[in-house]
Amino acid sequence: MDVLGIDIGGSGIKGAPVDITAGKLVEDRVRIPTPQPARPGPVAAVVRQVVERFSWSGPVGVTFPGVVRDGVVMTAANVHHSWIGVDAAELFDGAAVLNDADAAGIAEMTFGEGRNRRGTVLMLTFGTGIGSALFADGVLVPNTEFGHLEIRGKEAEHRASDRVREENGLSWDKWAGRVEEYLRHVEMLLSPSLIVVGGGASRKADKWLPYVHIDTPVVPAALQNEAGIIGAAQMAFLAGPDRGIVSLHGR
Repeated sequence: MDVLGIDIGGSGIKGAPVDITAGKLVEDRVRIPTPQPARPGPVAAVVRQVVERFSWSGPVGVTFPGVVRDGVVMTAANVHHSWIGVDAAELFDGAAVLNDADAAGIAEMTFGEGRNRRGTVLMLTFGTGIGSALFADGVLVPNTEFGHLEIRGKEAEHRASDRVREENGLSWDKWAGRVEEYLRHVEMLLSPSLIVVGGGASRKADKWLPYVHIDTPVVPAALQNEAGIIGAAQMAFLAGPDRGIVSLHGR
């Protein structure tokens, strides 16, 4: 079965139909820059553009870069504050809506590095901000937002996101030092058995991940920057009356 997945990011809105059995895009993805400022109306218009590009009439899953509870946006750190309180599921014409990192994590746990992994697995996405998805024996703990942990008096994503690396012209090794400091902090708090790093920076993991040394195994996401699209499509397929917890084992 194919489902349309749409991933809303701070700089771009990406989408494509997904074969949810294989966990693969079935057409080339479309990417449209995120409107600035990223208010609900203009962003919804771009989401509709993506739907129209594929002449789509089936189920749709949409990610959002913030806390989402029952389709309602609770936080909006990397988009306009006017999103807070918006019923995004209604705005997107009944689409299944979930946190962007949670979507990426769901995809990676099903088809990527987290597949069949028990214990505590942490997915971190490094892009405009730092997103997080936490799994305990394959069950998602939604809306964790570990990118907002404080490191040296700043939110972690204001020190170690991929956007910060680009804006400050940091070398890969220097940026990796910031990432390592952050990872040591979450390692201390969560004692995960595996950390999977995704987002835009995962495409160039060979340039920086060799500089990161912590006790927990750290691997780049197998699905790289397509994970959010795939996870959004999965959620649209799985969505039922209770959208808060998705169990990935036994499916």
